[in-house]
Amino acid sequence: MIIDTHAHFIPQLMLDALGKEIGRFPSVEMINDDGHYRLAFAGRAPTRPISPKLRDADDRLQWMDEQRVDIQVMGGWLDSFGYELPGQEGADWSRFMNEFLWTGTDDVARFTPLATVPLQDGKRAAAVLEEALGAGFKGVMIGTQPHGDAGMLDDPDLDPFWEAASDLNAVLYLHPMFGCGDPRLHDYGMMNAVGRGVDTTTATARLLFSGHFLKYPGMTFILSHGGAGLPFLLGRLARNRDIHPGEFADPVEGFNCLYFDSVLFDPEALKFLCTMAGADKVMLGSDYPFPIGDPNPTKIVEDAKLGKKETSLILGDTAQEIFKIQPL
Repeated sequence: MIIDTHAHFIPQLMLDALGKEIGRFPSVEMINDDGHYRLAFAGRAPTRPISPKLRDADDRLQWMDEQRVDIQVMGGWLDSFGYELPGQEGADWSRFMNEFLWTGTDDVARFTPLATVPLQDGKRAAAVLEEALGAGFKGVMIGTQPHGDAGMLDDPDLDPFWEAASDLNAVLYLHPMFGCGDPRLHDYGMMNAVGRGVDTTTATARLLFSGHFLKYPGMTFILSHGGAGLPFLLGRLARNRDIHPGEFADPVEGFNCLYFDSVLFDPEALKFLCTMAGADKVMLGSDYPFPIGDPNPTKIVEDAKLGKKETSLILGDTAQEIFKIQPL
């Protein structure tokens, strides 16, 4: 099987239900301008528009057929995770999203949804994680900034979540948020081209130095966009630890625990990632349906000209094992 492990989905069913039940979420606003949807959380500015391709299952299946993708693993859309909400409302919102991520995909065997959790509150995130895995979700997608546009994943408030993830052997897929707080990224499309990678690199480097991947060994942790700058910077991270003896965890040991997607666009970069992490730690990804995603995700794997076994691992074998996907 060919398995695309990095995609995003917001079921239209969820938006339809939200229009009728918006009163359940006093800090959530849905803007519907003639079928063009945006969300706003806790009085913040509205999200980017929710594109039709994010909501349309038929277009998605047609694209999968064209790209020979058998299964797509899909999280929600990071803009819609509602990390800005107060804790209890955030938990209710995550449960609401998960309900429709499940019901919006349960009649399509080729879709494997990932749940969301209220990362702004560690104890509530742990509770929703346990519920989601118990309901049948194969994992969760989380963002790099647990308060939407701020926050650190190594915050002690999140320890209950990390403990639960390890105890439950959860699969966590880390995805960057859209904003990175740097005005230099506001031009040339650099928020997507550069900012996303900076966000992933920074958030994960903190977890490497804090030792989270060693303290919570039961979880499986996947980085989007090929791990951003981390494979290239790993030697520098190790040097930083060497010049601060006894202060930080070993980033190389933590890095060896990680998995990565293939959304790199450059076959030489993919080969380098495989050299640093091992081809058995890399899985196919597309970032569907976004324009900066890979419209032909298997091509980079083919162009890298890896061995037959390595190619098979990346295209689907590793993902099938991690996400416990049954053959169609």
